[in-house]
Amino acid sequence: MSDKTDSIAHLTHEIREFARERDWEQFHDPKSLVLALVGEVGELAELFQWVPAADAVAEFQDPARKQRAGEEIADVLTYLLRLADVLEIDIAEDACRKLDGSRERFVATTVRGQAPLKN
Repeated sequence: MSDKTDSIAHLTHEIREFARERDWEQFHDPKSLVLALVGEVGELAELFQWVPAADAVAEFQDPARKQRAGEEIADVLTYLLRLADVLEIDIAEDACRKLDGSRERFVATTVRGQAPLKN
């Protein structure tokens, strides 16, 4: 196992134990986790809602804004990892496999500087 997957596995374990210690596993069915995930993505999107795209990176260099974005990103990641755990999906392995497929599908020398088209 690589350091990347070790880190994800460790974080997944910590999130699982957090839920178990509070007897919250009973609430962590896939549907509920997806709804919680969508809610957190909505909260993250709300931070960017009225920020012009060209200004977003600069806007979130402000320490308070950066902290808020980090908190919402962490919430999204937490629910995503919990969902993968409940469904017994090795998210690190699947993400690496997906990235490998994308490398084959979108060869850098062919698509460099071009937004991918949805098929």
